[in-house]
Amino acid sequence: MSSIVLIGFMGAGKTTVGKELVKKGFELIDTDAYIEACEKMSISDIFAQKGEDYFRQAETTALKTLLAQDKQFVISCGGGMPLREENRKLLKELGMVVYLRIKPETVLARLKGDTTRPLLKVDDSGERVRTLMQQREAHYLSGADFVLDVDQKTPEELAEEIFKEF
Repeated sequence: MSSIVLIGFMGAGKTTVGKELVKKGFELIDTDAYIEACEKMSISDIFAQKGEDYFRQAETTALKTLLAQDKQFVISCGGGMPLREENRKLLKELGMVVYLRIKPETVLARLKGDTTRPLLKVDDSGERVRTLMQQREAHYLSGADFVLDVDQKTPEELAEEIFKEF
């Protein structure tokens, strides 16, 4: 079974676009929500109590569990999931990987005032976003089957483009 896997930086619209793809008959799995349900705590609490390394391992475990189900999903991945090479391989095994690319300015506008993002709990979130995006870009590109720039498109337009490729 081949799934549609959405990767990209936080705020790129992975879950929102995933919800549009559900209208095409797919089941949506948001990996962050899936991990929260398995761990019975929020992502912020996992980071605070167990650390980022623990969370990254939980992401890998979640992918292996989804792969074993042999179902067709739309999978909205946490922004850091493609950082591990093992995860990028698992994502490709799950299906077509789409990188939803977004500009830093758009991320900052979308996430302004969002206190639920542990990686943005810093004094200069703008600099943090730019730094993280630069660090992650190569991982996103190497893990993706194709790239969509999201800044000037609606979730509906993006879902339609993805569905045409699928």
